[in-house]
Parts: sequence; C-alpha cells; structure tokens
Amino acid sequence: MEKTNAAVSMRNITKIFGTIVANDDVSLDIHKGEILSLLGENGSGKTTLMNMLSGIYFPDAGQIFIDGKPVTIASPREAFDHGIGMIHQHFKLVDVFTAAENIVLGLEEEGRLDLNRAGERIRKICDTYGFDVDPKQKIYNMSVSQKQTVEIVKVLYRGADILILDEPTAVLTPQETEKLFAVLRNMKKDGKTVVIITHKLHEVEEISDRVAVLRKGKYIGEMKTSETNAQEMTNMMVGREVALNIERPKPVDPKPRIRVENLTVRSSDGVLKLDDVSFEAKAGEILGIAGISGCGQKELLEAIAGLQPVESGTIEYINDDETNESLIGKDPLQIAAMGVSLSFVPEDRLGMGLVGSMDLTDNMMLRSFRRGKSVFTDRKTPKKLAEKVVEELEVNTPGVSTPVRRLSGGNVQKVLVGREIASSPTVLLSAYAVRGLDINSSYTIYNLLNEQKKNGVAVVYVGEDLDVLLELCDRILVLCSGRVSGIVDGESADKNRVGMMMTRLGGGGLDE
Repeated sequence: MEKTNAAVSMRNITKIFGTIVANDDVSLDIHKGEILSLLGENGSGKTTLMNMLSGIYFPDAGQIFIDGKPVTIASPREAFDHGIGMIHQHFKLVDVFTAAENIVLGLEEEGRLDLNRAGERIRKICDTYGFDVDPKQKIYNMSVSQKQTVEIVKVLYRGADILILDEPTAVLTPQETEKLFAVLRNMKKDGKTVVIITHKLHEVEEISDRVAVLRKGKYIGEMKTSETNAQEMTNMMVGREVALNIERPKPVDPKPRIRVENLTVRSSDGVLKLDDVSFEAKAGEILGIAGISGCGQKELLEAIAGLQPVESGTIEYINDDETNESLIGKDPLQIAAMGVSLSFVPEDRLGMGLVGSMDLTDNMMLRSFRRGKSVFTDRKTPKKLAEKVVEELEVNTPGVSTPVRRLSGGNVQKVLVGREIASSPTVLLSAYAVRGLDINSSYTIYNLLNEQKKNGVAVVYVGEDLDVLLELCDRILVLCSGRVSGIVDGESADKNRVGMMMTRLGGGGLDE
C-alpha cells in the first residue's frame, strides 16, 4: 500500500523508445487538491510521463497507484475511469461541431443523446469553475483560449478529478492566462488536482503549490513553490548555473532597412489577413511583433520574404546608400540574395523548412547551394556549417550525418534557426524561434539574435511570450486582427497594456 494522501503515486516508471530512454526509473507523487508544476528541459520526459498517466503510452516498467491502490491504465478511457484527464497542447476538436457536440463526442450515454440536457450540465460545470463557454457555438468561430476551455470542460464532463495540462498558456494573452489561472484556483478549491507541464517560470511561481523537476528522463527532485525561485528551478532543470537575464544592448546605429506601407494581404481563400499595415524595421535593432495567434504575423513575414502575394501596398528594402528597392515582384530567391533571411519555425517543423530523411549537412546545403556553387562539389562548407550549428547551439545529436527526423523537436528547431543565422543576413525575420524550447536553449537563441543586432542586422522577431518580447525587443509592433494596434517602446511598455492592444481593448497604441 502507498501512502493515501497522494492522489497518484508513480513508482519506478521507465519508458523506452528505441535507443532513447524517455523516463528512467521515475517516482513521483501527486497530492489531492494541489496544483503541481512539472518542469524540465525539452526531451526531459515530462509529457511522456503524463502520457502514461493519461493512458496514451504504457510504461515498460514500474507501477501506478491511485489512492494507494495499484492500477493498470492502458487507454485514455481507463484513465477517465480513474478520474484522470489530459488537455494536450494540440487540441483534438472537430471544427464543424458545436462546443456541446465536441464535449459529449464518443461518450456512451444511456438512451438517445439529449444535447439540451448535456448543454445544461455543461453550463453547470462552467458556473462552478468560472468558464465562459456557449455550448451552441461552433469550434471554428472560437479563439484559441475558448477552444482550450472546451477541452477542459470536456475532461471535467467525463468526471475527471485529476487534470493534466500540457503547456496550457503557450498561445494565450496575459489576460487569457489570468482567466485560466482563476479557473484552476477554483478547481483546486473544489478539491480537484491539477498538473501543469510548462516552461514559463514566472507562471509556475504564480499558480503552483509544488514543483517537480525532470532532467534527461530522470526525476531530480521537488520543492514547495513558496520556498524556491526561478534561478534555483532553472539550475535544477539544466544541471548547472544558467544566467536568466536577456540583455538588451542599445540599438547599433539604427537606420531604416525595411519599409512597409499600407500593406494589405489576403489568403488564397480571400480572407483579409493584413489590413493597411505600415512600419519600419531598422538595421541594428530588434523589432518585436506581438499579437494573438493568427493575427497576420505569419503573412507579414512571408510577404516580406516573397512567399505571400500582396494585394496592395509597398515593401521596400533600403540600401546603405539610402536608395530603395521594391521587394514586391521579386521571387524568394532574389529577395534572399539581397540578404533577407526568413527563419520561420512552423508548427510542422519538418513539413516546412527541413527535410526529415536528409542529414544535417544536406539540410545546410539546401541553404548554401543558392550561392552559385555546384551542389555536387562543395560538401565541405555545409558540413562545417552543420558542425558549427551543432556546437554553438548544443544540438543533441550523435553526429552531423544523423537524419533530421531522428532529432527531438527542440533540436530540429535549433538547426532551423542556426541555419538562417549562419547565412549572414542583413534582415533576419524570425518567427516562433523558441516555440517549445526549454529555458537554456531559448536563452542561447536570444543571445544569437542580440549578436545579429550588434552586427547591424535588422531583426524582426515574432514571439508568443509577451514577457520575452518586452525584455528582448527595442520596439514592439502590436497586431490585432491584421491591423496595427500600435507600436510601443520595448523598455517602457506595460505588459497588460500590450495584452489589451492585442485584443483591441487598448485602442490605438502610442507610436513612440
């Protein structure tokens, strides 16, 4: 028998995929009525461990106890039978269904499914915890935060007492995060147990009661959140002292490099993505772009890089001698030859940007063969570049001849970003460069971006974490529904004000 104040006890859990030990003899207790943060770098085994608790994977060794009794969890349905539900990073909702239809989907209820009765039960759950959900609203009409709410209600509707949330705030504004945290606190008051897998330490400090740390698949330790700090948590995750401040060197001789005026872009199906957008990106500075997911950030960078047709407006590249060249009408290769480099870290890293079956050297060659050298003769330069990226960004790989698809997501990302930076651009367009990366890797990339800035490169940085945007960027362009909500100074901007501007509540911003 395990001690019963633990809602869940995982003992000596091991999970192996091929040659990779994802979890190595991990023992962890999750207590009733607490919010536990599960911390660790990329590839430390956090999500794998929780996937075993929620029935997606089955442990190769070890035992799970619930309320002191040994259990076997071989499917998500068995996890629900034990009151455990997981809300994943990528939502599993049917777009054309309503919230209520998604919530009851797959449930075996007695008799005919009564959506009105289900709607009443959903409203009751929403009232209890402070959710804002219209059961009749279609998923495709919802914001990211509303979709996440539907996922959480779906799990509660199935009777979960233990909720696991994987990176729940990755794409939320500060206001949406606050709302989510208020709901989680209400759940805790109601006796529910919550586990959050996250990278954001300031959120860990704000919401959790206890922190458990994994490193390279092993359980390192735990502490009460009130008795630790961001520095100690980071050191435990990484295994050594890590500097936690993003430097913001003064802009280096800033002069306009890219000028965008009255830019309007529609998607291939006619949806307005950018509406009359104007701004300047300067050499020697980092211009941040803030906005909730899908507000036109992607289209903006792709329009500058020549990958997105433009309906109206101008995009000009300004040379050192102050002569202008229009980028509209040039193809992506011509624009890249001018020094405009797009490092876009898409959600599907391997579908766009890298070829999974090719090794690191060949993926570097995809970039460098454009320089006019024969693909067949020059393998040395890309190989050196691959070795440099592996060394400087600490890419975890057996060697540069390893196929890219065998690397973890975080390591694939380092290769993507490193390759663009190594092409010596004059303009670096970087989107989601640290998406899903752990703290140590993220800071490596922030430092690389700052190095580019010091070299006089115009860096345009699209990011999801507002705290980072405010710490890293010199100026921040705020987009809301494809329009410019304002341009603010990075050093003096207020986080909540920027969050309001992202949702149009803040009205026009200050052009500072």
